Formats: sequence, C-alpha cells, structure tokens
Amino acid sequence: MSPHTTLNYRREIESLAQWCDQQKIADWISLDEQHIRSFAARSHAAGLAPRSIQRRLSATRSFLRFLQRERVIPHNPAGGVRAPKARRPLPRTVDADQMNHLLDIEGDDALAKRDRAVMELFYSSGLRLAELLGLDLHDLDLADRTVRVTGKGNKVRILPIGRKACEALHAWLKDRTAMTQAEEKAVFVGRNGRRLGARTIQKRVAAWARRQGLPVHVHPHLFRHSFASHLLESSQDLRGVQELLGHADIATTQVYTHLDFQHLARIYDQAHPRARKK
Repeated sequence: MSPHTTLNYRREIESLAQWCDQQKIADWISLDEQHIRSFAARSHAAGLAPRSIQRRLSATRSFLRFLQRERVIPHNPAGGVRAPKARRPLPRTVDADQMNHLLDIEGDDALAKRDRAVMELFYSSGLRLAELLGLDLHDLDLADRTVRVTGKGNKVRILPIGRKACEALHAWLKDRTAMTQAEEKAVFVGRNGRRLGARTIQKRVAAWARRQGLPVHVHPHLFRHSFASHLLESSQDLRGVQELLGHADIATTQVYTHLDFQHLARIYDQAHPRARKK
C-alpha cells in the first residue's frame, strides 16, 4: 500500500480503538455487529461524510479480517455492516478553449518554461500529481514521444506525449541543466536544483490560472479530469481512456461519461424546440 493509504487506515483503526475505550470494550473478541453499527452511527452523528464513513468501515473490516485470520476473533462482526451511500460528485473540468488559453502562457525564463512543460504534460498525458513529481529523466523518450509513468500500486504504464508537450519539454530540459547538479535525475526541479514538491506545483498552477484570467480554481488534477473528458468526448473509447488514466476499475472511468452526457443535455435544452424555455 502507498504511505497515504497506510496513514489513513492507521487513523481509522485508532478511531475504532478510542471508541472501544469509551464504550468500555476491553478486547476485540467482545466486539459484535451492533457495536460496529453504533460506531458507524456515532461517526455519522459527529459530522463525518458518507465517503469518510465508507473508508472507516473498510479499514475496520480489513483489520477485523486480519484478527480473524490470526484467530484472535472467531468471525468478522463488520462483514455485514454497510456505510450510507455517498453521492459521487462529478469532477470539474475546463473546456478546450479555456485550456488552450491557460497553456498559452508568456515568458522565456527557466521557471516559465518549466511551468509550461508541467502543465502541457499534465494535459497531454493525464498524469496524476504524484506521477509527474516522480518522473526521472530516463522515464522520458521524446524521440518516441512517450513517458513511462509509475502509478498507484507501483503499476507502470507507457503514455503518449503530444506535440506541444514535447516542444515544451525540449525547451525546459535545455534550461534545466544550468539549474541542477548532474546527479539529480528528476525531470522537474526547483530553484534549489532539487526535485519539485507537490505544494510548489499547486501554487504555480493556480498562479498561472489567475494570471490568465480563468474563472475557476485550477489545480493539478483539473488537467487530468479535462484530459479524460475531452478525450472521451472526441473518441467515445471508454476502455482506451481507462488504460491511459491507469484506472484498475472501469467504473472509475465511467464518471466521465456522465460529464459528456451533461454537455449533451445542455445542448439539447438550448436547441430542441420542445426543450427551450420561452
């Protein structure tokens, strides 16, 4: 598991242990299904969102499954407890014209070239922030216009790089040499010559969006959402978009079909004689 997953699961199990202490439950074998339901209900009453309760119960089930496997408890009392359904929010995107305007940034200094390459690569290949931060020089093959990405679960995928992104990367790599030491392998480095951090990219992306006058808050994942939405709208190839995004489950990718449908529904409402408002 990733460090983030481990940290989140640890936090949820600690919450369960604290709740057990409050309820005077002395050992794990004393836990029953009603206790787990009460734990979930207390979490809901405390203001925890349905998705957070889902994660809390998932961590609880996994932990108790481990205890059952180790023969600490005879059965898993959380197996039949389900969290409330969460309304899945649709990802926000920007349209192609707004994206083109955002990427049309001015400046010939090294940092402007770096930021242009970062944003072009985000949109060209649909990378997650962590995937872009982890890129080393040997992961790029600009002659072949591909990038080797290590995603969630250390799964590796090879992605195409668009022409504009290749041009931006070529321009940045020429200036990168003067900013860092030969032993630094990161593609994207900061003023100190070391690998960029997540917060720096988030701040730089948001600053460029404000400078370009975009009416929405722009963050790194917005490029990934826009990449997937625009690609699916043009190709209608859900399975292909799933592969490019590195989604293990196609259901995760299907959220972008809802975005496409929303777009079509707006066109219908505006254009159909029986739908237009008088």
